[in-house]
Amino acid sequence: MTYRLAACAEMLFVDLPFVERVQRIHERGLLVEIWDWSTKDLAALAATGAEFSSMTGYLRGDLTTAEGRRELLATARESLAAAEIIDSPRLNLHGTGLGEGGLPVVPHEHVSGADWVHAAETLRQVAELGRASGRTFVLENLNLAVDHPGTPFARAADTLALVRAADHPNLRLNLDLYHAQIGEGNLVELVREAQPWIGEIQIADVPGRCEPGTGEIRYEAVARALRDLGYDGVIGMEAWASGDPDAALDAFTAAFGAGIAA
Repeated sequence: MTYRLAACAEMLFVDLPFVERVQRIHERGLLVEIWDWSTKDLAALAATGAEFSSMTGYLRGDLTTAEGRRELLATARESLAAAEIIDSPRLNLHGTGLGEGGLPVVPHEHVSGADWVHAAETLRQVAELGRASGRTFVLENLNLAVDHPGTPFARAADTLALVRAADHPNLRLNLDLYHAQIGEGNLVELVREAQPWIGEIQIADVPGRCEPGTGEIRYEAVARALRDLGYDGVIGMEAWASGDPDAALDAFTAAFGAGIAA
């Protein structure tokens, strides 16, 4: 059982045009993650020959309000059409629409019981769209303390509860261990609990959101736990480079390399 490694083109080689960032990551033998597809030349990205791991799965909307749910479902359909161009198997969701600086467009950190019910139903509807297109939506956990204050359903415990409640094969977790370390910690036990529901894992070190080895997380221990669990999905470095981007990718592959698929 082996996993594959990906890197986020939004955060690496940032002095280069976006297509060249994708090419550099592809040349390293890694899958490529992108964020907002609507700002990209998707045909040019596809022409690089890169294999994409995930992309944003909506442009606007939220999981709980009537208008927000309509917008999320409508833009999820648009995102599925975009995913066809670069053949991205996974499309990423959050607890609500995020705006400038990763802040929620409408802050709504404290949710009601009705919000939970509406969110689970919205996610089932999104997952049905994914099933019809042969793609999977993944719900990402975030953190409230540093990057995304005011976001509902931000904790990994929340996203795991929603994915379990929706109970659909085309909805899985994007388990972001950087965010989880800030909000919850106990990462090895978290991946053990969440493993049946994980669609992808993202990583960065804490503090600073840079490559493994720059902060407090022992990612070698996390990698060992994932191998012991038989995890065979994708691990994506969604992190800034503390210095040279190639050196950052070297540190990433060194931390997780023993489980890379041939």
